[in-house]
Amino acid sequence: MERSAWPKNLSSSGKRTIQDLLHGQNPTKKLADLFDTHSQTSNDTGQPLFAGHMVVNVLGSFSNTLSLSSSDQSDEVLQVRSNACVRSEVSEGSESINTPLPRKTSNTQIRLDQNLIDGGHSRRTSDQKSILDRKLPVWSRQSLMEVATAISEDRAEVAWQILTRMSAIPPNPIVKYSERKLMEYMLSALKSRVSPVDNPPPVAELFTKDHLLSAQSLCNLSPCFKLGFEAANLAILEALLEQPSTNKLHVIDFDIGLGGQYRDLLRALSTRQAGNQSTLKITTLADIFNGEERLRMVGDRLSKLAADMGVRLVFNIVSQKLSELSRDSLGCEADEVLAVNLAFKLYRMPDESVSVENPRDELLRRVKGLAPRVVMLVEQEMNGNTAPFKVRIGEALAYYGALLQSIQSKPWTVESERARAEKGLSRKLGNSVACEGRDRVERCEVFGKWRARMEMAGFELKPLGQHVVKSMKEMVGKYLEHAVKEENGGVCMGCGGRTLTVASAWH
Repeated sequence: MERSAWPKNLSSSGKRTIQDLLHGQNPTKKLADLFDTHSQTSNDTGQPLFAGHMVVNVLGSFSNTLSLSSSDQSDEVLQVRSNACVRSEVSEGSESINTPLPRKTSNTQIRLDQNLIDGGHSRRTSDQKSILDRKLPVWSRQSLMEVATAISEDRAEVAWQILTRMSAIPPNPIVKYSERKLMEYMLSALKSRVSPVDNPPPVAELFTKDHLLSAQSLCNLSPCFKLGFEAANLAILEALLEQPSTNKLHVIDFDIGLGGQYRDLLRALSTRQAGNQSTLKITTLADIFNGEERLRMVGDRLSKLAADMGVRLVFNIVSQKLSELSRDSLGCEADEVLAVNLAFKLYRMPDESVSVENPRDELLRRVKGLAPRVVMLVEQEMNGNTAPFKVRIGEALAYYGALLQSIQSKPWTVESERARAEKGLSRKLGNSVACEGRDRVERCEVFGKWRARMEMAGFELKPLGQHVVKSMKEMVGKYLEHAVKEENGGVCMGCGGRTLTVASAWH
């Protein structure tokens, strides 16, 4: 640009900036042309790629420009590594020529990534640098998947460096709450996976009273879990109606929890008995984690509620091995409708991938031998059992992201209950991601796999009545972003387009 063409109000520093930029155009163009020529020829370019002096010229012009334009501000920190060099490869030889860049001594320093210096022509032998240099948002699902990839390929050091980088930077405050919690829980779980000694993963915690309370809070807050139990109750009542000659219902529950499902079942029986008192017998099994004392407390609470509602309740606690289960040992009678409730039970039982005893299939075989009128299966819809580790991480991100969104659907919830539910979710996610073998308690499957397993055990799918589906759709209507649909013989409950739980009936 000629000086006569400069605006009158242009400062002297501005004029010098323009001059330096114009000065840098020529070596920059030459450098680009040289790289293009070198990359487009298949073998020998006819000359080695000596580009060091041109890089220095370009950087020099940019450095001068930056120093002038920022003279009234604090120093920029864009630093060139002191050992940075231009590396070129000669096609017919094995040597590479390194041309060192002069170190900047001015207050303004330029940070130049090695990718720019190499011009994209040097071939890295380290996957670690490739991952760490990738321009990803620090707190993102994609960054977490990079960690999963590194772990899957036995590159624990790379995984730990990405996790360390993520931990050093707080999450973006504009990201919605459920997504921030998901990132936090997954980050903690992956740390436990890479360094379990320093970050012990949750195992025994999944069998504590605190986690039991968390599970109850989760069922209270997430419509998908609540609807799963409601579907089980409706199918059990439907089986009772199929035998109008009796008003005795016997439910065998292998994991009764705090008994919340049966409070709703008692209410339903109370409204249907029409002068003829109904009898509900509940048989539950005690084990090392579900002790008789706790189960007795659950039975006492339910007995009091049943008395208030005018329903006769018989609550039995049985301590037996799976191999000892029979109709006689469980107190089954000929004049009662027998139902088995497997709501959120099977996924916590080891299968053939964990144990040669395969308790999961053993339980199904024993249940089949009881000849129940209906068996209710309610499970979380997530491919988290035998899937490869990287697939499990992707599934966990999608599933728990939607589940955290689901429990945010009731803004009037007491904060302590929400915090308790979220703590339980963090333990579940942590165990699913960080543990293997018997320590991995969380082993969810998708409905297709449950269906195959049930059929192999001799069960047949029992379609749920239309009134069951209709009732559930009416219930979910008041919850934003939640939906109920029928699919492949099961009733699916989901949030944000993701199925979270599936209920199905079998006989």
